[in-house]
Amino acid sequence: MTASKTPHNGWRRSSRCSDGTCLEATRDGDDVLIRDSAQPAVPPLRCSTSEFGAFLAGAKAGEFDDLVG
Repeated sequence: MTASKTPHNGWRRSSRCSDGTCLEATRDGDDVLIRDSAQPAVPPLRCSTSEFGAFLAGAKAGEFDDLVG
């Protein structure tokens, strides 16, 4: 995954986000920042790339499917 290393620059959201209120992510050095697109002024959650990678792997494996819908 490539992303901007400048905080608050290059925020990205899933192409599956249809209503405009989504989670967004960007890189800040060795960290990933995550925010709610509906509240961009709220400080983002910061996690390491390894933490974010583990979360994505779990999501891809369906570990959070029960939280949707």
